[in-house]
Amino acid sequence: MTGRIAFQGEPGAYSHQACRQARPAMEAVPCATFEDAIDLCRRGDADLAMLPVENSTYGRVADIHHLLPESGLHIVDEAFVRVHINLLAVPGTPLAKVEQAMSHTVLLGQCRGFLRQHSLKPVTGADTAGSARHVAELGDPKLAALASELAGEIYGLDVIARHIEDKSNNTTRFLVMSRDPDLNRRGGDGMMTSFVFRVRNIPAALYKAMGGFATNGVNMTKLESYMVDGVFSATQFYSDIEGHPDDAHVQRALEELRYFTSYLKILGTYPADPMRHGG
Repeated sequence: MTGRIAFQGEPGAYSHQACRQARPAMEAVPCATFEDAIDLCRRGDADLAMLPVENSTYGRVADIHHLLPESGLHIVDEAFVRVHINLLAVPGTPLAKVEQAMSHTVLLGQCRGFLRQHSLKPVTGADTAGSARHVAELGDPKLAALASELAGEIYGLDVIARHIEDKSNNTTRFLVMSRDPDLNRRGGDGMMTSFVFRVRNIPAALYKAMGGFATNGVNMTKLESYMVDGVFSATQFYSDIEGHPDDAHVQRALEELRYFTSYLKILGTYPADPMRHGG
């Protein structure tokens, strides 16, 4: 598919890498915020938006669960991206010359072992790709950046240490959003369906709402709660399940869910990423 796909961050960010991986033929368009990426797609200035939702080490991405239901967009795909962290420096710089490493706080926390081993002082930057750009502009061999290889390629930096993250399985899950839903069955690893709901104000409503998935053999891979509008008494749930809404057992489970909910919104039906099942 040609066209444009919007992402939050600067060129070389891991969201940019996700765009390259999932939609290599599309032009990746950087945006300052998640809202900007969503708006660009909603207005038609981009065909898709790439949004991170959770990381295997640090959990869910803040604000995304609040943005998805009101975005006006639909999930049409998911992409699992391995977060390989690299030390990037001015061309020709040996590792022994580097004294400081700059990156987003989260990435600095994922490379503690390497930084300690090489006596590198962590320096907090606004984000990963922005740190790489700063290192390139400064041109000081004493300062390196922790970022993707793509960031090194874009900003003309050398990779002087590759894949230095503490946890080798560090992965971020992204959702590909579109103005139009795609309910076609596709991919070779089954389908996923995501939705949000609020339970009715009756005793054991959540327990009863979830019962339909168990009795109908529907595998629920995620269930998370979060407050709505900052009110403790208003809780919304986000869920991912395996299956398509047209599957008979999924239909029955959703029908039972509707009986116990005051609000239910399907966010999208999309093919499971091969990495979800260890592919």
